[in-house]
Amino acid sequence: MVGYEELISAEAGHRAALSAGARVVHVAAGVLDEAALTALRSCAPDVVLLVGGTDGGEASVLRANAATLAGADWSVPVVLAGNAAVREEVAAVLRGGGLPVTEADNVLPDIGRLAPESARTAIRGVFLEHVIGGDRLSTDPRLRAWVRAVTPDAVLEGVTVLARELAPDRVSVVVLDVGGATTDVYCVPDPDAEQATLGREAVGVPARRRTVEGDLGVSWSFDALRTAAAAEGLPVPGDEPLELGGAAATIALRRHLRAEAGYGPGGASARSAGLVVLSGGVFRHATPAAVAGVVARVAADAGGAGSILDGTPVVVDRQYVLAAVGLLAADHPDAAAALARGLVTPRVG
Repeated sequence: MVGYEELISAEAGHRAALSAGARVVHVAAGVLDEAALTALRSCAPDVVLLVGGTDGGEASVLRANAATLAGADWSVPVVLAGNAAVREEVAAVLRGGGLPVTEADNVLPDIGRLAPESARTAIRGVFLEHVIGGDRLSTDPRLRAWVRAVTPDAVLEGVTVLARELAPDRVSVVVLDVGGATTDVYCVPDPDAEQATLGREAVGVPARRRTVEGDLGVSWSFDALRTAAAAEGLPVPGDEPLELGGAAATIALRRHLRAEAGYGPGGASARSAGLVVLSGGVFRHATPAAVAGVVARVAADAGGAGSILDGTPVVVDRQYVLAAVGLLAADHPDAAAALARGLVTPRVG
């Protein structure tokens, strides 16, 4: 993510990328000098999201960063979602440097108004074309027709459907998805408020959002998970899957809360969270009693995670229905709603 100013356009782009289901590996703000470009390239991103300036506003940093990327002898795909007044000019500079460019609407058209949907769609399209549909995973030209959505997008849509089905009694749903390589946190604090503002004066917060922790996993990333646990002052987990899963869930939720201004102990979402959904094999294949024990340990966490799980109803997505709900939502909304409602029948805690 490359933007103009850390607390405004760069933050807007960061939020748009996270809510699109992206794993954000680096955020750069301001003009990319040689050191900043080196730091960006060292993260080896699959996609660069380039933003900067409101529509008709400041454009010099966006122009400068586009020129730097174009001259970097680097073929990374770029999603351009900055100042619309110079979009064509900037896109031409990037393409002149041999970079694949996908244009999107400005993520921050006006101060205080976040408009992430166009960038979300562009990020998904670039992911399908260059990451999944490129030579890294599949070169079959039929792939784009087969793929209805990337899994994170489908799950995020499924969480949104679930939140709407539970409204107005439960205004927010939090999903903790613990996997082998990453742990994802999905949150829909208010399914009807895309522009809810939670403590950041300059940037609205998208109602539905997702954060990805690439160092928190129970198999591929378990060494990094143990390192992260020690850094958080938590007991270092052993080899037992639920122990690893509980640590991953705790750390991921702590980080998610820290990342969202006003979303944490005493914040709006802490007061209104109505349901927590646990997903991932470590939870789906465990007994209800074992899961309840993990929930109790996370709920007792004084580092932030406990503020969401303490006293909150918890269910396990044992059939992994949220992705299916998201896939059904557009064309079969009644089926999606019925499937989402079925998830909340059995509860743990």
